[in-house]
Amino acid sequence: MAPPATIIASQEAGVLVLRAAGHWLVTEAADLDRRLRALELPTGRRVIIDAAGIERLDTAGAWLLLRTERALAARGNTVDLVDLRPSLAPLLEQLRVRGAVAPPPHPIPPHYTLTGFVARIGEVTVTALRRAYSMLGFCGLVFVTLARLLRHPGRLRIIATLRQMEQTGLDAMPIVGLLSFLIGIVMAFQGADQLRRFGAEIYTVNMLGITILRELGVLLSAIIIAGRSGSAFTAQIGTMQVNQEVDALRTLGLDPIEVLVVPRVLGLSFTLPLLVFYADAMGLLGGCLMTWATLGISIPAFLDQLRGAITGWTLWVGVIKAPFFAAIIAMVGCYEGFNVSGSAESVGRLTTQSVVESIFFVIVADAAFSVLFSTLRI
Repeated sequence: MAPPATIIASQEAGVLVLRAAGHWLVTEAADLDRRLRALELPTGRRVIIDAAGIERLDTAGAWLLLRTERALAARGNTVDLVDLRPSLAPLLEQLRVRGAVAPPPHPIPPHYTLTGFVARIGEVTVTALRRAYSMLGFCGLVFVTLARLLRHPGRLRIIATLRQMEQTGLDAMPIVGLLSFLIGIVMAFQGADQLRRFGAEIYTVNMLGITILRELGVLLSAIIIAGRSGSAFTAQIGTMQVNQEVDALRTLGLDPIEVLVVPRVLGLSFTLPLLVFYADAMGLLGGCLMTWATLGISIPAFLDQLRGAITGWTLWVGVIKAPFFAAIIAMVGCYEGFNVSGSAESVGRLTTQSVVESIFFVIVADAAFSVLFSTLRI
C-alpha cells in the first residue's frame, strides 16, 4: 500500500518547519486539502517546507504544495521549499512559471468551444462538398465510358455483366422475398388493427396495394441490395486496390471503369427492376395471407379489391425508380472501392460508408421521385 500523504508542523530554533511526506497524488488531494486548511499559519516568520519525504507528486499535489507556499508568503512569512527530489522539481516549477492559483483546468477539446464548433462545421461542410464534387466527377466518368461502349458495343463485357446479374439478382431473391413477405404480413396486421376501429377493414387491401407497389417494394429492395451488393462492390474493388490489381489493369492498358464498374452498374440496373417486381408479389402474398387469416377476406375478394384500388401506373411507379436506385448503389459502391488506401482498415471503413451513403442517396432520390410523380399527378 502507498504511504499516505502527510504534513507535520514543528518548531526548530525559532523556525516553523512543515514536513511533507508520502504520495501527494490526486487520490489524496481531498484529505490533504483539509489538513492544509487546518494549519495555523504564522505571520512575519521564517517557514521551511521540507519536501524530502515526498515520494510521488502529480499536478494536484504540486498545486496544493504551491498554494501553501503562496498562502504563507501572503501573510508576510519568508518561505523556503527545500529538499524536493530532482525528479519532481520540474512539475512544481512548471506550475510556478504558469502562475497557477487554481487547480489546472480539465483540457477542453477544441470542438467544444464556440470557435471550434463553427470551425468543425466549416470543415465538415468543405469535406462534404469536396466528396460530392469528386463523386459527381466519378459518375460523369462512368457515363462517358457507357457512351463510348454504345459506340463500340463489342467492348462490352457480356460475361462479366451476366455474372453480376446472377450475384446481385438471382442470389438475392431469397432474402428479398422473405423480408418482403414478412413486411406484407406486418403491414396487413397493423393496418387491419387500426382500420377495424372504423369498420373499414376491407381498405387494408387498398393500403397494402398502394404502399407496397409504389414505395415499400422498391425501397426495401434497394436498401437490401445496398447492404448486400453495394458493400460487396466496395470490398471487392477495395481489396483489388490494396493488392495493386487496379494498377496492374492500368499497366496492361485496360480501363478499370470499363472492366470493373460498367458490368456492375449494368448488371444491377437490369436486375433490380425484376427484384422489385418479385418483392411486390411477395409483399402482396404476405398481406393476402394475413388478411385471409385475420379478417376472413378470401383470396378472390382480395384480388378484386386490389384491382379496384390500384391504377395502371401504381406498379410502374415503383419499377421506374428501380434502375435509378440501382445506378446510385452501384456507382457509390464502386466509387468508395476506388478510394480505398493501402490498409485493411480502410476497406472496412469505406465499405460501411458506402452502405450509409447508398441508403441516404436512395432515400433522397425516392423523395425527389415522389415530388415529381405528385407534380405529374401520377
